[in-house]
Amino acid sequence: MGLPEAGEGKRGEQGHLGYLLRQASNAHRLRVDGALSDLDLTHPQFSVLTMLAAYPGTSNADLARLALLTPQTMSVIVANLLKAGLVERRAHAVHGRIQTIELTPAGEAILAKAKERVYGLEAGMVAGLSAEDRWIVQDWLVRLAKPDMG
Repeated sequence: MGLPEAGEGKRGEQGHLGYLLRQASNAHRLRVDGALSDLDLTHPQFSVLTMLAAYPGTSNADLARLALLTPQTMSVIVANLLKAGLVERRAHAVHGRIQTIELTPAGEAILAKAKERVYGLEAGMVAGLSAEDRWIVQDWLVRLAKPDMG
């Protein structure tokens, strides 16, 4: 007896919800990594660039929290993005010891290309769902992520 494919047995409707969430998350990450590979971006790097575009001037620690990464992982990602010229560090306007991170023009350009690809993947994920069903799924995922899981 072989192992079940995604969508079969305990990897399908019979599976535990937490496992299914993780399985879907991993599948999404692999798809995003594939879509961004020729841009030399990974899914975590895309997440970091996206958060920096939304919240420019964020510190390394805050960026780690926003991108759902450990501070150690964030340090490696930021170092690679700095090396690639996609982000830059600046001294915080008030707190001299804190450095903030911002996108460079090259970072903005690569992020625009990456967003087209990732948003295309996301559109495929919800294809066939009504606007109401999509809202229900998004609302449910947001509620699951909140600390009180209300």
